[in-house]
This record gives sequence, C-alpha cells and structure tokens, in this order.
Amino acid sequence: MDLVNPDLVARKEKYYEKQLGIKVKIVKFDSGKDVNTALAAGSIDASELGSNPTALGIGNGLNYDVIYIGDIIGSAESLVVKNNANVNSVSQLKGKKIAVPFASTSHYSLLNALKQAGLKESDVKLLDLEPNDIHAAWKRGDIDAAYVWYPVLNNLVKDGKILTGSDKLAKQGIITADLVVARRDFAKSNKNLVVRYIKALNQANDLDQKNKEQSIKDISEILNISESDAKFQRNGFEWIDGKKQLSKEYLGENIANVLKNTADFLKEQGSIKKSPTLKEYKDHVQTKYLKEALEK
Repeated sequence: MDLVNPDLVARKEKYYEKQLGIKVKIVKFDSGKDVNTALAAGSIDASELGSNPTALGIGNGLNYDVIYIGDIIGSAESLVVKNNANVNSVSQLKGKKIAVPFASTSHYSLLNALKQAGLKESDVKLLDLEPNDIHAAWKRGDIDAAYVWYPVLNNLVKDGKILTGSDKLAKQGIITADLVVARRDFAKSNKNLVVRYIKALNQANDLDQKNKEQSIKDISEILNISESDAKFQRNGFEWIDGKKQLSKEYLGENIANVLKNTADFLKEQGSIKKSPTLKEYKDHVQTKYLKEALEK
C-alpha cells in the first residue's frame, strides 16, 4: 500500500538514498496485518502501518517502537455505500454486507461508526477483504458498503456515496494515524541509520510545507495519477511537522493514548484477549531518534 504521506515525497526526491548513501528497496504490503507478519518474521526492519495494527502488534508482543508519525488519517478513509442500496445513514446499514480489511484503521473506524449509530457488529455482515478484493466484490455486487482508503475508495464513489469518514470521527476523538515503526533491536544496533531515515521523512515534510505544488507533483508521479487526484488524496491526510510531533498532542503523549484507546476498543469487540496498559504503550513510543534527527 502506498500511504499518501511524506514517504512518497521522500521516495520521489530520493531523500532516502541521499541520507543513507545506499540504494533503498521499497517493499509493499496490502495491509498493516501483512506488515506485522513481516516484522514478526524479521524480514523487514522498519515500516509504516496504521494505528490499529500497531496497537494489535504491540498487544501481541511484537517488539517494535513507534518512531515517527506518517500522517493523521482524514477523509482519505471513508465508509461508502452503493447508490442502489437505499441507505442514507450509518444506522440504515443494519443487515447489510460491509467489506473492510480486518485489523486495519478502517476496521477500527467502521466499528466505532457502527457503535455511534446504535448498531452492534452482529447487526451487519462484515467481510474481511483486502482493498483490491473489495473493489472486485463491489463490482460483482457481493457487498453493499465498504470502509476503505484510496485509491480503491476513489473507484467506489463513482457509483456510491460516503456516509462518514475518518475526518469526522477524528473530530469526535476517534483518531487514526499511519505510524512509522522500527524493530527495537534493529534500531538500537543501527541508531544512525534510523536517525537518517527520519531525517529523510522530515525533508519530505519540509518540502510539502514550503512547496505544496512540488509535493503534489511527486505524489502524482509515484502513484501514476493526475495531479488533481494527487491533490485530492493529499488533502485527505494531515501531515505533522517533525518538531510538532514531539509535543504532547502527538508522540509526546497522545499517540500512546490513541494506541491504548484502540486496544481497549478491540478488546471490547473481542478482537484481542488483553489490552496492554497505557504505560506499556508509552514504552513503545520512542522519540529519541526524532529528537536527534532534528538536532543534526
């Protein structure tokens, strides 16, 4: 999955290569669930994944730390329903088939949206599908609705309508984010590399702030989409300046709260057996690499 955040700009501008001095191989996964599997196997050392799979990964004992915020998710992840489903609100989804990648930020947002509308998970039929499979199921008429991200979301709205989105949920305190994580042992043994990795992301963030047009152009070229589509997708996420990430609002405190709240909700839903303590999540949010990246 290509998350629309500083990573795309860093790749296009070759900030990774410039900072690390080596050729970088980008490994793509369909979902955060797959990222956790790869991190657990040790086949990758660092990656981005959503706050939902991050909470799950740490809850299941994966020894990695959150080292950077890729983005705060907004309208780029939304709940869309088919026009012919005769549904105009989330509460009217009772009895409908809804697809979502399980253990994803969209899954967490969907369950919260249903809860707010007075629906239980058992009131609908949830299908665990990856984004591309959601698009295929939508075209076949196998599903009525889906909570998913771009670019698949962009295809679904052609004959569907958005009922709610992660931007609206965030305003109600239900925050989801894409987080950069690194295996703890790897980061400790390769501190300079991790710091330079973050410096590349900071460079991309800075470019976006100073020259939004260039940032959007980079996104369009990496994703092979029009600049208008790239701008639309870019506006669906909030990118956080590196210095601001260190504040209590983000890595300084609140991201640990977001992970804890996510885990509590997942336990309530029966998705995990035990929710780690807030202290445990705080222990897995590591700011020293970002601090050093900002100093150099």
